[in-house]
Amino acid sequence: MNRIDKLLASMTLDEKIGQLNMATAGQAVTGPIVGAPTTEAIRDGKVGSLLNLFGSEATARYQKLAVEQTRLAIPLLFCADVLHGHRTTFPIPLAEAGLFDPETWERTARAAAAEAAAEGIALTFAPMLDIARDPRWGRIAEGPGEDPRLGARFATAKVRGFQGADLAAPESIAATAKHFCAGGAAAAGREYAAVDVSERTLHEVYMPPFRAAVEAGCAAIMPAFNSVAGVPMTSNLRLLRDYLRRELRFDGAIISDYDAIAELLIHGVAADRAEAATLALKAGVDIDMVGGVYLAHLPEALARGLVDMDDIDAAVRRVLTLKQKLGLFDDPYRRAASAAHQMHPEDELSADVARRSITLLANHDNILPLAADLRRIAVIGPLADAPAEMLGPWSLAGDPNRCVTILRGLRAALPLCEIAYEPGVSSKGEEEGDIAAACALCAQAEVVILCVGETADMSGEAASRAAPGLPGRQRELAEAVLATGVPVVALISSGRPLMVSWLRDKARAMVATWFLGDFAGHAVADVLTGRFNPTGRLAVTWPREVGQIPIYHAEKPSSRPANPAEPFSSKYIDLPVEPLFPFGHGLSYTRVTLRNLRASRHEFSRGDSLEFEIDAVNESAIATEETIFLFAHDLVASTARPLLELKTWAKVTLAARQTKTVALTLSAESLRCLDDDFRPVLEPGEFDILVGLNADRRTLLTTRLRALPHGARES
Repeated sequence: MNRIDKLLASMTLDEKIGQLNMATAGQAVTGPIVGAPTTEAIRDGKVGSLLNLFGSEATARYQKLAVEQTRLAIPLLFCADVLHGHRTTFPIPLAEAGLFDPETWERTARAAAAEAAAEGIALTFAPMLDIARDPRWGRIAEGPGEDPRLGARFATAKVRGFQGADLAAPESIAATAKHFCAGGAAAAGREYAAVDVSERTLHEVYMPPFRAAVEAGCAAIMPAFNSVAGVPMTSNLRLLRDYLRRELRFDGAIISDYDAIAELLIHGVAADRAEAATLALKAGVDIDMVGGVYLAHLPEALARGLVDMDDIDAAVRRVLTLKQKLGLFDDPYRRAASAAHQMHPEDELSADVARRSITLLANHDNILPLAADLRRIAVIGPLADAPAEMLGPWSLAGDPNRCVTILRGLRAALPLCEIAYEPGVSSKGEEEGDIAAACALCAQAEVVILCVGETADMSGEAASRAAPGLPGRQRELAEAVLATGVPVVALISSGRPLMVSWLRDKARAMVATWFLGDFAGHAVADVLTGRFNPTGRLAVTWPREVGQIPIYHAEKPSSRPANPAEPFSSKYIDLPVEPLFPFGHGLSYTRVTLRNLRASRHEFSRGDSLEFEIDAVNESAIATEETIFLFAHDLVASTARPLLELKTWAKVTLAARQTKTVALTLSAESLRCLDDDFRPVLEPGEFDILVGLNADRRTLLTTRLRALPHGARES
């Protein structure tokens, strides 16, 4: 009999249910405080894991209670949201996704895992893998953007980074893929709201990142708060038990979101907490985060015959197995004991990723990089000197005191330039500011760096915005500054695309600086001065106005495509249908053109490898890096296919005036679609392969291939 079998055989009902109970230590507030654990509860075996406690001394102290003062000495599992760094803060995931660089995604997760593990954390509630096409939803900041192929690559990299090659290693932590499933499709972009999408959309858009996470070996999965087609994810038998457990063969732990089991009553699918506990347990939810529903009401559910002991034992076995895989039974202090690991060893990586995450959105008349002989710059706006805001949401252990602001970064980079600063207005309030003083500084400057956008708490959980433009009086400030006639470079700090088409049209340059973490200011200064040629590309489409939402590159055909000259077409009468900036958009200080797309074959069958080449030409006098995207469109299929489906991408570095041939490879299977039973199938027929620097279909180079019927081969 192995260790887990022996434990299960010796555990009382209360001890078993205790392993399914996650309590909050309250060190970091990530939701309403439902109840903090007592030392007596831990000693009594009623707590299996703790949320929001980190620090080697604190975790060791609680762990000692569990392993030295309980009957069975089962170690605690310490958990926290390590979303984009721990002590060292990296750019938010939506910004980092714009690197299109899985190796870097894995490196930042690995660095965060090492820091978190050194403080006793053994599991993170990350990566967040919700495909998000609605920037009103605040949690778009936490994930990889709008595309399922990008999301799947992001998922694989992050799971590998957090967990490493050995989950039991002292520097590894368990990854939790969340929020399964379709949390990013919440109605009207409102956090926690219901989701109603087709079964096909679930399988084609929202599930692929989670499938990739499972295939990469993720240790845990967290269901979303929301319901899908009327069934709350926390009790969704079809998606949790049938799809995750049976079809994908996921055998790790399923952890509820914060108090989500109790909220089944509010969803209206459970009459009391015993029923709520039953629904969640039967669906496969192993750990009840914070709500205490399992602890208080599973005994009642068992007595009423709603669940049986096999259901409870199966959940307990998965929790104990996770602890065993983490090495906690062999050495419950192994992570906290590694506290000698010096904090912030990855500052260089953090600074590099921050630079690479910045997206140059517009650069009229090549005002950027800033001229080397500038002598007077006005830095205006409430986000210019706001260290806490640079960290972004979910930076629980981040330290604003070490964060480099934009103002500080510019002053360090331009010591010979006079840099005057005036916030002008507050970041989100309507209180009086000093717009006149800001404009007076602008009048004396050669160029204005306008720093506007959101505060960190305006993105993330419970941060939906019906009108995601510049908050407070920031637009008033921006328009006053623009009216001075001094050239304006607008920097947008945010966790989502903002509706700022008016600013794009009037500012000389516009830069998405997102929330970049500890080295935001240095990264921004490096890009503005030309010390770094910007390489960030958008992982999400930027709408012109809220009325275009949802907007994304993979839309399906309209029976009457948009045509401004045709009154009865799929268009707006008051706005172009095109976005402000397409998926993949991002400028640099060079001009790169693509030429001569060619395919290794024009007919193919199942199992074939498809190779494509394209010539990338750097027409400028400085080196650059480009991201080249390959999309596909199935012209005639059994169901209407998206006009553009991202299939792969390649990154290429080009010296000044250099031309390189870039190779991109697909498998024939990557061109499959899902049949009526949502099984992948390669249908015969024609496919367009489209290659370019972003998802603007008007700019893409195209070649056509034909899939042969099964069994046929090209002649």
